[in-house]
Amino acid sequence: MTASMRARRLVASAAAAGLLAGGAALGMSGTATAAPAPTSVSTVVTGDHHDRCEWKKGHWEKKWVKGHWEKKRVHVKTWHPGHHDKHGDWHKGYWSHDRQYKWVHVPAHWDHYWVKGHWDCKHR
Repeated sequence: MTASMRARRLVASAAAAGLLAGGAALGMSGTATAAPAPTSVSTVVTGDHHDRCEWKKGHWEKKWVKGHWEKKRVHVKTWHPGHHDKHGDWHKGYWSHDRQYKWVHVPAHWDHYWVKGHWDCKHR
């Protein structure tokens, strides 16, 4: 039992060291963000085939968002009608433009959000 546990730890530490070295090499390269993603999905299998991990690359995912209230900035136009002042002078009407925050209802909708790349491990 202890030999099996030691073998697991050895394999896990070797895999972690490999990932760290690969991440450091990627971080050192100046074009790491512009490099194309590998076309195949790499799979790492540990010791006794009970754990299987695979790399899921980053992608956009659709998510259903139910209706909710949001405080949004809105543009408000108000008409001020013309009038005569106490001296009998006429003042023309005008529009005033104002921006204020108002609670508005946003109906349910689909929204896209970015899922970062991650390791997906399935335990069997």
